[in-house]
Amino acid sequence: MQQQTLVTSDELPGMRGNRFKPLTREAMTPAQLSMVDSVMQGKRGSMQGPYNVLLRSPELGQLAQQFGAHTRFHSSLPAHLNELAILLVARFWTCQFVWFAHRRMGAEAGLDEGFISAIATGQLPSWMAPDVAAVYGFCQELLQTRRVGDATYTEMVAHFGEAGVVDAMGTMSYYTLVSMSLNVDIYPLPPDVEPELQPL
Repeated sequence: MQQQTLVTSDELPGMRGNRFKPLTREAMTPAQLSMVDSVMQGKRGSMQGPYNVLLRSPELGQLAQQFGAHTRFHSSLPAHLNELAILLVARFWTCQFVWFAHRRMGAEAGLDEGFISAIATGQLPSWMAPDVAAVYGFCQELLQTRRVGDATYTEMVAHFGEAGVVDAMGTMSYYTLVSMSLNVDIYPLPPDVEPELQPL
C-alpha cells in the first residue's frame, strides 16, 4: 500500500531545478513521496535547494536530508559558527544558492556583514574573535589542504571539544554534497537575485 503523504500536486514550495527538472507529486514513487514528507514536515518546510536533485535517489536523499537537519539544527557549534562553516564550503565550491541562502542566516546568527563580504571575495578577514578564528582556520585548512595540522586541531578542541570537531566536519560534509548537487544541476537562483560569488 502506498504511504500516505501530506504533499499535494500543487503544493511543493520551493521545488525548482534546471538539469534535474522539478518532479511533480504524480511522477513520484512512494520512496520519493516519503522523502518529500520528511522535508516538508521538518523545520525547513520547503523543497528549495538540493532536494529535487536528491529525490532521484530517494533512499540516499532521505538519509542526506536527515543528516542535513542534524547538522543545521542540532550541531554542538554555536549557530553563527555553524553558519561560518557553511559559508566557507559555499565559497570553496562557488555555490551561489548556498551562499545566497546562508549569508543572510549567518548575519542573522551574528556574523558581521563585513566579515561575510571578506569571505565572499576570498580575503582574510582583518580580525576574528578566538572562537571564530578557530573555526575559520580549521575549515579553511581542511578545505585547502585536505589535512589539519596539530596546532589547528588543538585550537579547535580547546574551544569546542572533540564533538565540535566532528560536528564541524559533519556540517562541511553535508554542505559539500549540497554544493555539488546544486552546481551539477546549475540550480537557479530566485528570479530577482544576482549571483554574488565571483571565481577566485
